[in-house]
Amino acid sequence: MDVTPSDVHVESARIQRQIEDYLGLGPGNLLFEFRQLEGQTRLDLITVNPRHHQSFLFRYETGSDRLEALRKMLTYVQRYRDEESSYTIQWRARGDKELQTSYFRAHNVYEALDKLYYGRDLTTITVFSVVLNPSS
Repeated sequence: MDVTPSDVHVESARIQRQIEDYLGLGPGNLLFEFRQLEGQTRLDLITVNPRHHQSFLFRYETGSDRLEALRKMLTYVQRYRDEESSYTIQWRARGDKELQTSYFRAHNVYEALDKLYYGRDLTTITVFSVVLNPSS
């Protein structure tokens, strides 16, 4: 059976919906950004906070194509709570007066900060605290 581009598109959309449903995030709060990198397809899964409209890296995966990257991401979201620690980061964007609190899952504090600073200049956000949350 031949796989058509339409089949790939339908399967991609189905997996993206599964990821959104699993994470409990509505449309517009999760962005799927694909790019080619050294012969692989990289998927950056980005969350957008509806309150302060800042975006952060949730996770990236690479695969031989979009579908493989999406399938790896789905597997990750189904098990990440068991494999990564929870961090609370308090920060403020340059020019804002209000302190923000964001939560990240990561293997270590550096990975949590990488997710916070994803796609931005390091001078645009001031971090006030990073706390490893007790595991439940």
